[in-house]
Amino acid sequence: MFDDEKIREGVRLLLEGIGEDPGREGLKETPERIARMCREIFGGLEETPHEPLQKRFHTGTSEIVLERDIPFYSVCEHHLLPFYGKVHVAYLPQGEVAGLSKLARTVEVFARRPQLQERLTAQIADALMEELAPKGAMVMITAEHMCMTMRGVKKPGSSTVTCAARGVFRENDRLREEFFRMLER
Repeated sequence: MFDDEKIREGVRLLLEGIGEDPGREGLKETPERIARMCREIFGGLEETPHEPLQKRFHTGTSEIVLERDIPFYSVCEHHLLPFYGKVHVAYLPQGEVAGLSKLARTVEVFARRPQLQERLTAQIADALMEELAPKGAMVMITAEHMCMTMRGVKKPGSSTVTCAARGVFRENDRLREEFFRMLER
């Protein structure tokens, strides 16, 4: 899927467009470095959440499972600048739980794409619902966007918070409140 030559050519054109010489010593290898970087930071384009969430364990519990403070980074699709922060993922299982590392892996699959925070939040919640078939899922993301801090309004330190509730978390105020209480601990 990745076309390294197009990426390298695009970087050369960008460098020329800002008045730089892509042939100068410090920039000669930049197109190749950027092509390798793209494979890494956009690798989620070649992955699906289906695989990580297949590792499940049978359990008799139906209590909230919360994995909090999952660090992530992504790239804003509007400016191609990073945004990063923490994701909190919860679900109410129905007989099966996912391996905890698989929740973090699911976050990574969606974060490693050109992205919007709002979409990222919804995609994680929807994947949990589709793959695990829990009674409900809830996802909250807090992130700092470099497109807000280093350009435009230049407001470093500001953060954006998004939340997605599915199933019983959407319907039940008590469960949503419990989710937020668990984040405070």
